[in-house]
Amino acid sequence: MELTGKKIVLGLSGGVACYKAAELCRALTKEGASVQVVMTDAATHFITTVTMQALSGKPVYTDQWDARVGNNMAHIDVTRNADAIVIAPCSADFIRKLAHGACDDLLSTMCVARPRHVPLLVAPAMNVEMWTNPATMRNAAQLREDGIRILGPAAGEQACGEVGMGRMLEPEQLLDEIVAAFQPKLMAGKRILITAGPTFEAIDPVRGITNLSSGKMGYAVARAAREAGAEVTLVSGPTALPTPHGVTRIDVQSAQQMMDAVNRAIDGQHIFIAVAAVADWRVANPSTQKVKKTDGEAAAKGPELQFEQNPDILATIAARTTLAGHPYCVGFAAESENLLEYGSAKRERKGIPLLVGNIGHHTFGQDDNTIVLFDEHGHTILPQAPKLTLARQLISEISKRTSKHSLFQ
Repeated sequence: MELTGKKIVLGLSGGVACYKAAELCRALTKEGASVQVVMTDAATHFITTVTMQALSGKPVYTDQWDARVGNNMAHIDVTRNADAIVIAPCSADFIRKLAHGACDDLLSTMCVARPRHVPLLVAPAMNVEMWTNPATMRNAAQLREDGIRILGPAAGEQACGEVGMGRMLEPEQLLDEIVAAFQPKLMAGKRILITAGPTFEAIDPVRGITNLSSGKMGYAVARAAREAGAEVTLVSGPTALPTPHGVTRIDVQSAQQMMDAVNRAIDGQHIFIAVAAVADWRVANPSTQKVKKTDGEAAAKGPELQFEQNPDILATIAARTTLAGHPYCVGFAAESENLLEYGSAKRERKGIPLLVGNIGHHTFGQDDNTIVLFDEHGHTILPQAPKLTLARQLISEISKRTSKHSLFQ
């Protein structure tokens, strides 16, 4: 559970999106957080305190004069042990209050009185015209200047029937943002390009050659990099995985398409992480129509396929790094045996500073993995753990190495 032991104050201001706050509260508790709900009077017109108490397992506070607090100072006591305050939904009016330091109800007073080390995250939710109003834009800019993190909003259909920016992020997106808020921003200001998933090499319009990669490790690395503060672009082969929140995704199928996409995106990237399981070979003579089964000797032999090598994406970008000095390249190697020998040799052959090795058939499609980091000093084993945990450890290792790299000075 990502938030075990964390104490979250979940504040609700008035808005239809309060129903999403109920889902968020449940998601937070499922991830191990202790959630204390605080609601404005306006919020109680959209969802009841009974619902939020049932989901959080704690009494809900709405009144700054609540006698249940021993010293009658709920605005002080509720936040003193908090790890974060999240306002979701955060209305235009509540953004105004935060921007101007208003203290006219429990939730606004609590935000002003919060200890400076407690992060404040707000999820705007309002009509598109309200969000784009110059006054709201000025207030939102003031929040950012004050160090308050604004989550969203998103664009889409709104309860009023209009369409545009102003929708509150979905509960699962907000959960990702809250988890990310507790991760160290080791990659703040960095741009990272990542490849993930398998490639698919066509035999005919309906058949092809691929591999068992699920893309889970590459997507975990993309999420971990984004959590660490990086601007992340993910070039993905065919997978059924959802795009990590806040990551830009480019879908491809073949190795050549992946190479083309990487070439288009590589300029300005600080780090390139090649996680994808790229086919070494492609069919040189794919059929334009579905290959039909035949009778007799031809049926026993099957279609005659001719193969040619695919471009080596990692080696191509690593050669570019040698010439241009960037990006810092990290490769992945999926072996079936002799990992320590083959991984070390592959790192040197590719000409990269860091290579991540694993046993392919032990990891493809799995949620856990064991990886080995190969660099000029030898190898380091990261023991079996969930792929997201390993991805965060990998990002930390890359951060340590790149901090000494001339590109990052």
